[in-house]
Amino acid sequence: MLNWDNPLSNVAGKNSDMSMLRPVMGLQETVSIKQPSSAHHTDDHATGLDQVEFGAARITVDDKQMINCRADLNQLVPFKYKWAWQKYLDACANHWMPQEINMNADVILWKNPDGLSDDERTIIKRNLGFFASADSLVANNLVLAIYRHITNPECRQYLLRQAFEEALHTHAYQYCVESLGLDEAEVFNMYREVPAIHDKAAWAMRFTASLGDPTFNTGTPTDDQRLLRDLIAFYIVFEGIFFYVGFVQILSMGRRNKMTCCAEQFQYILRDESMHMNFGIDVINQIKIENPHLWSRDFQQETIKMIRTAVELETRYAHDTMPRGVLGLNAKMFEDYLQFIANRRCAQIGLPEQYPGATNPFPWMSELMDLKKEKNFFETRVTEYQTGGTLNWG
Repeated sequence: MLNWDNPLSNVAGKNSDMSMLRPVMGLQETVSIKQPSSAHHTDDHATGLDQVEFGAARITVDDKQMINCRADLNQLVPFKYKWAWQKYLDACANHWMPQEINMNADVILWKNPDGLSDDERTIIKRNLGFFASADSLVANNLVLAIYRHITNPECRQYLLRQAFEEALHTHAYQYCVESLGLDEAEVFNMYREVPAIHDKAAWAMRFTASLGDPTFNTGTPTDDQRLLRDLIAFYIVFEGIFFYVGFVQILSMGRRNKMTCCAEQFQYILRDESMHMNFGIDVINQIKIENPHLWSRDFQQETIKMIRTAVELETRYAHDTMPRGVLGLNAKMFEDYLQFIANRRCAQIGLPEQYPGATNPFPWMSELMDLKKEKNFFETRVTEYQTGGTLNWG
């Protein structure tokens, strides 16, 4: 019979080791459940929050922090970072699914021997290969690492939504590969077999792997700086620089009425990734505000070096995917574009621009990313509804 006076007795016998029941609360400390000493506190201890003082003062906005917050459990309200909650709401309103996009036009073009050049086919396959591995890596880091170290609940709410969107992106790449009849083993193993893709993934792993180290916790200046460094690598470099050659290439094909279905998938992905990056920039800047000692001169120089290395790696990827000019593009244009993007990323986190005079050879990308109204770039689908795929770039 269920014992409603002592709920713990329903799941553990009298001789059970209650410390085996360890709900994951997102707290950095290991939380163990202790048998309550009195029936009065039974319901409180049943949550596993043995460190919570019964009758303690309520959580206030000032108790919240971006990292190292030990203020009780994951209380969503009152909001401290309203911008994070708004980003969560915006992301939910922009929901879409890959299979909503009809791939027939691309299938017909891909199967036509004269439909695309070899260079154009290489661009499609290389980018599907890179993005498939990249978004899988991003999802793993979000779920296994970043969520654990960002201790603000409204930010965690957005991280959960971001993780779902990364799953959608991986789904989209699989959907494109399957629709076009590509060799799945070839595409999904490019991070092992194509040097330019491998080098970017390997660079990212050096930084992001530490986030998933189960023995790593924040709480000291050294460890907090390590987390900040890895967040910059994750949001500024990986999502803010390493994705942009591929975005330009695929969307350029769509602008020329080639592979418009894949391009539409990538346009939705670009919208999502732009929001992810902007969220990450806000998190990074908020951590700097709350922990100014982390943003030392040496750390800033280290960050600049990291960004410059990323530009070199992504430039190499541009040359690899586009050894010859195609689609009105060439590798030199991407060198200019990446320097322009790097200057923007530096400015967004308070660093000096590194490439004076760098200009944007693809102004249409800025127009696309800055769209405020609901619009479908390729005008192939109904856009009157909010959920289900409306392109709202707010």
